Amino acid sequence: MISVHIINGPNLNLLGKREVDVYGDRSFDSFLIDLQNNFPGLSITYAQSNVEGELVTMIQEAGYQSDFIVLNAAAYSHTSIAIADAVAAVPARTIGVHISNIYQREKERHIDLLAKSCEACLFGFGLEGYRLALEFIRSQPDSSASPDR
Repeated sequence: MISVHIINGPNLNLLGKREVDVYGDRSFDSFLIDLQNNFPGLSITYAQSNVEGELVTMIQEAGYQSDFIVLNAAAYSHTSIAIADAVAAVPARTIGVHISNIYQREKERHIDLLAKSCEACLFGFGLEGYRLALEFIRSQPDSSASPDR
């Protein structure tokens, strides 16, 4: 079974409550249940933090325990060299997700420091970006038998 760790960054614990015109009116916890039900062939775990160092630790741990990381580092995507370094350092394949279209937002959000170390990036699809990432992962050969993990 392919293992996937979804990691969300700052303020994503407020999904469904904040800026619903940008992020929608659904909490991630309720969406996660749908993802787990719709992707029974994937072992999906989830974590969220508002703290940069905690996210680095989560990426490091998940990066050696999981086949894939689906990462929405939120605003840290545009500012954190430490998170970019963590993504580059781990063997797990990382899919970057942004709920909003970063190119329709403020100029400082147009640069994603993590993108060069991600296998793929999705932005502007709302919460559906996570589902699309899992569809891609599901289409990959099962790499959970890799000796690196």
